[in-house]
Amino acid sequence: MLNTAYSLDFDQPDPSLEERSPKRPKTLLSTTTQTGRLKMAFGVTATVTAIDEKEHSHSRSSTPSSASSSSILSLTQKYSNRVVLTTYPGQSVADPIPLQWGAADPQTRGPIIVSRSHDSFKRRNAIGAHGGSYSFYNALAVAAGDLPRDFRPDLTNTQPTFDFAPQPAWSDPTKIVSMDPYGHDIVKYFGNHLAAGMDVRPTIAITRATMRVAEITDALRQKRLQVDGKIVLNDAGDVRVTKVAVDPVWYLPGVAERFGVDETTLRRALFEHTGGSYPEFITRTDLSVFLPPIGGLTVYIFGPPERVSDPSVKLALRIHDECNGSDVFQSDICTCRPYLAFGIEEALKEAQAGGSGVVIYFRKEGRALGEVVKYLVYNSRKRGGDTADKYFQRTEAIAGVRDMRFQALMPDILHWLGIKKIDRMLSMSNMKYNAIVQQGIPIHERVPIPDHLIPADSRVEIDAKINAGYFTTGKSYTEEELKDIKGRGWQGWEDTTH
Repeated sequence: MLNTAYSLDFDQPDPSLEERSPKRPKTLLSTTTQTGRLKMAFGVTATVTAIDEKEHSHSRSSTPSSASSSSILSLTQKYSNRVVLTTYPGQSVADPIPLQWGAADPQTRGPIIVSRSHDSFKRRNAIGAHGGSYSFYNALAVAAGDLPRDFRPDLTNTQPTFDFAPQPAWSDPTKIVSMDPYGHDIVKYFGNHLAAGMDVRPTIAITRATMRVAEITDALRQKRLQVDGKIVLNDAGDVRVTKVAVDPVWYLPGVAERFGVDETTLRRALFEHTGGSYPEFITRTDLSVFLPPIGGLTVYIFGPPERVSDPSVKLALRIHDECNGSDVFQSDICTCRPYLAFGIEEALKEAQAGGSGVVIYFRKEGRALGEVVKYLVYNSRKRGGDTADKYFQRTEAIAGVRDMRFQALMPDILHWLGIKKIDRMLSMSNMKYNAIVQQGIPIHERVPIPDHLIPADSRVEIDAKINAGYFTTGKSYTEEELKDIKGRGWQGWEDTTH
């Protein structure tokens, strides 16, 4: 493999976009070290260089000889004139801080370094960027001039409101592969690296809050819940909660193992199907950690947080995957919000009884297919009669699969919290159940959503899922019977057909 890093050097704006100088060949990038010229979209010529391992500088003069393009001036003021497209092991620009995933000692494990800032660039030991799905907004803020490109957060007083005790799973590379076990308190664990100028950032934040949910207020009015002054604070429904936000951090060998594929296949798929956004999947096989630009999760803990890992107390748990239409705007085409509210209520009851209640909210909108696909499926269902026997067919026809939530990674947060068993699992999902049990966490009781909480238009969804394997203590319909279960039509709406 060629031991070079490809770069672009920005030059003055080219007065002509119509003609290419004979001195500027069209094809530049190849497997040989060379220098060439590349026409950029806004009339600027760039020099493409395959730099050897002795060359890398963030301090070269980058001011264009002509200031006729304000966009180029702005760009080159923020950045050096050398753009490193990728790197290779062994270069002087590739000297990563050692990272030993699964090490019991945080210093032995090492911090996650992903920043391309001047001080951290060559010490990077991970691919991607901080911020999950918001990392691109960070880039936009830099481009717009609202955020300095080398900004470092001031972490004063950001430490966790509860100090979760290290668990055995934190040092087991097979138990946690999709989050950084030490990402919640980098000042404590990696303060020496921060002092040395490394751009180490948290990937977990822990805080406390008071929350209010309308259904909990209703439960108080109907005497299903009682005010205790410690967990449920008042008749208005204010509830104390500890919250844990987690951004994903993937240990690629472990992720590959969870899905039963080899790491090479995983890297190639991630590279190809993100538009080639991360060439270091291919060129930096020495980097085994990736911070993906996807949503994370939030843990809501009711009752004292230390109870969560205590096997002597009961635990009620709801694992919930995001559904904006129902969770927030209360659409009745699915059971998501009713089941979420029921899960919160049962978690509160368990906490008030001396146990622990936990709700974990994953950002996996529309079974991780996204809201656009979800709405296309809704349209196809409604225009096709919306019967339960075809519920999954419409999703598969549009998305290619019925579900992309991949629950195999979900139990990591349970291991991080120290959960050793689940007394009451407030979920009917066979996929969630199987993923948790396969990770060695027993589930003693599965609690389905009460029938009276199921909206009429969501019978199509819930009955199709029960037929496909969801747990129930009620009736499971045959494939033939599913044909008679129909959702609400669009009668009375204008322009429902084309």
